[in-house]
Amino acid sequence: MATTRGIDLVLVNPGARSRIYQGLGKALTAVEPPVWAGLMATFVQLRGYSVAIVDANASDLTPNETAQQVQDMAPVLTAIVVYGHQPSASTQSMPGASAAATAIKQLAPDLKVLMVGGHVASLPERTLREEDVDYACGGEGLHTLVELLEALKTTAHPDLSKVHDLWYLDADDKVHAGPPAPLVQDVDQAMPGMAWDLLPMDKYRAHNWHAFDGLQREPYVAMYTTLGCPYHCTFCCIQAPFKSGEGVLGFALKVNTYRMWSVNSFMSQLDVIVQQYGVRNIKIADEMFVLNPKHVNDLCDAIIERGYDLNIWAYARVDTVRENMPDKLKKAGFNWLGFGVESANERVRKDVDKGFGQDLILRTLDRVQKAGIHIGANYIFGLPEDDMDTMEETLNLALELNTEWANFYCAMAYPGSDLYTQALKEGWPLPKEWAGYSQHAVDSLPLPSRHLSGQEILKFRDKAFNTYFEGPRYLDMIRSTFGQPTVDHVNDMTSIKLERELR
Repeated sequence: MATTRGIDLVLVNPGARSRIYQGLGKALTAVEPPVWAGLMATFVQLRGYSVAIVDANASDLTPNETAQQVQDMAPVLTAIVVYGHQPSASTQSMPGASAAATAIKQLAPDLKVLMVGGHVASLPERTLREEDVDYACGGEGLHTLVELLEALKTTAHPDLSKVHDLWYLDADDKVHAGPPAPLVQDVDQAMPGMAWDLLPMDKYRAHNWHAFDGLQREPYVAMYTTLGCPYHCTFCCIQAPFKSGEGVLGFALKVNTYRMWSVNSFMSQLDVIVQQYGVRNIKIADEMFVLNPKHVNDLCDAIIERGYDLNIWAYARVDTVRENMPDKLKKAGFNWLGFGVESANERVRKDVDKGFGQDLILRTLDRVQKAGIHIGANYIFGLPEDDMDTMEETLNLALELNTEWANFYCAMAYPGSDLYTQALKEGWPLPKEWAGYSQHAVDSLPLPSRHLSGQEILKFRDKAFNTYFEGPRYLDMIRSTFGQPTVDHVNDMTSIKLERELR
């Protein structure tokens, strides 16, 4: 390969916490390591290229400061990685990604800039035309990064047509897209963990509730044991890089994107973050960790054998937690599990392919709590069949369950989800700016349901949050479980009121 000045690839994790989370972003929200950027760095490094990561979110860099760091490294390629804490957070990361791209191009217009991530894969042509970038990626991005680097480094006039999942414009402003990339299956070999040494490890902090037991939130990491998800909930956009739709070609609509790292590979990573970085607070970022019983049991056994004192949380489904799992999870250090209850109404759940019954929800959560594991329950208001009565039903269920944490969301038509496709077809109002897809932004705009406006749903969501976290029964439970300092922390949290345009 021809030699070039500077580093081969700079991966940028964009910022904009204050725009997305308002006053919650300063001290309450988590600051997570960019898991996908870390995995991409490993994937690219193993193929012989040099990589750096600029974590503008963790370092609280302005767009101009981000651009200056990128320019100083003079990379062959800059990739702005548009991912978030969960799949839906990709779209709400777009304001920061857009500002970073514009700043880089203004400061160093000759630098080649690619945008990659779940949102970008959902809307590659729109991203290419609207953002100040040279390329957009229509898939996960791993093969795209390597092949694009090779093309840019080997010739002054690279043939981009063979770069998998690459979207670009020709001189006549015509859009071109490369062939779909093969799914990266053997993740142990392809990317055996994150490039922790490229990240500012001292700048990451856990979610506030994750550390309710002592409010010590640093150090903290998020990491995967699996990728993808076998489920296809209509409100979720995790399948965006693999779905047929606006330019995302080559995969069946119901492709199974679920892949897993081996126990040995995961434990090698865990050893590094515990022994080298002193991490105790860990998020398992898998979309569905508690799914494959053998995978879960084997990982727990390996962690237990190490004897680490960990504070882990992970996502689960109420229909995947087997009878014997909770005790072993607790022994391995899983102090929290997040469950998608979504709605108390069976009709509402079935309409979005969440067909399990309420009895199963109650049994599973009770079994998990009896094992000493705290629960973060997730609820969604404004699903298509929701009306005011069904939302009240959901709030009442949340108050009855009285879990140690609860997330109250409004239904959003995230790009890449079936709901987004339906919203476009039906002409439902959507946010004017990408920040409006954030649950906490000033310009947040939920979907209307078939019975309620977005304004009514957002107002109900904010009321539900305060009703829950200011409730005497909840605060008494928190006091008896975690102590008065955590109650004081919760009270400080609820004192921060979100501004809303929709009032």
